[in-house]
Amino acid sequence: MLEQSIDTIDLTQELELACRLAREASTIVNTYYVGSSEVRYKSGDEPVTEADRSANQHILSRIRANFPDDGILSEESKDDLSRLEKKRVWIIDPLDGTKEFIARNGEFSIMIGLAVEGRPVMGVVMQPANQLIYAGAAGQGAVLIEKGEEIPLSTSSCTDLSNMIMVSSRSHRQQIVDRIRATLRITRERVSGSVGLKVGLITRQLADLYIHPSPGCKEWDLCAPQALIEAAGGRMTDCWGNPLRYNKRDVRAHNGLIATNGPLHAEVVETVARICEDFGFNQDDGFW
Repeated sequence: MLEQSIDTIDLTQELELACRLAREASTIVNTYYVGSSEVRYKSGDEPVTEADRSANQHILSRIRANFPDDGILSEESKDDLSRLEKKRVWIIDPLDGTKEFIARNGEFSIMIGLAVEGRPVMGVVMQPANQLIYAGAAGQGAVLIEKGEEIPLSTSSCTDLSNMIMVSSRSHRQQIVDRIRATLRITRERVSGSVGLKVGLITRQLADLYIHPSPGCKEWDLCAPQALIEAAGGRMTDCWGNPLRYNKRDVRAHNGLIATNGPLHAEVVETVARICEDFGFNQDDGFW
């Protein structure tokens, strides 16, 4: 009943706002991208720049002005947990792929998502470097916006694992991912930075799956991409096939994630879960 009601919600206003805010935040981010941006570190080797903070402030102020009753969770804002009392929560990463931004390779994005009662229902991912916007919402499909033109998005219909293209991270590589790739007999691979851009490649049929078997991702990394890929016909779950839930007290995705074009998702999950357990992980304990 909940799933049916969410799929019939008209999210046109929210989607239009998110696209507009992504464009405006992109202008802010690009100002720093072509100039200079001070880099600080929040913890360990996790960088944050003035571009993150400025884009975040702009996005949040506009959402509060347009939807004052909604909750907000953003990577660059203190979480006072008041969002836990809200059914609708905007989940934002104002600059996903900060390391890519610092490296000036263009593979970073602005991500604005909306979750309703824990489920991602709307997502916008924008790549400022080339002004591409990926936008999707439950029941409304997904599009790529390029130079003002809206191009419908849909994941591939590939059902042969050996023909699938796997998208992987540019900034880090895990031994377990190599084992998964070999077991699935995948020989083709693309490299990308931001999670949102990886998922974007899947919605454009330039890749077919992305596997991240680690607890590094948080809700703001995943909400917009999941809404986008599901609107385009794909699937995203944790590494054991469980649904990803949002607006939780603990925002970490302890059991990693798998995003696919859809048809072979269950088969991919079966393999990935088995290998994760071979490496000593299980879905009760997660990867910690």
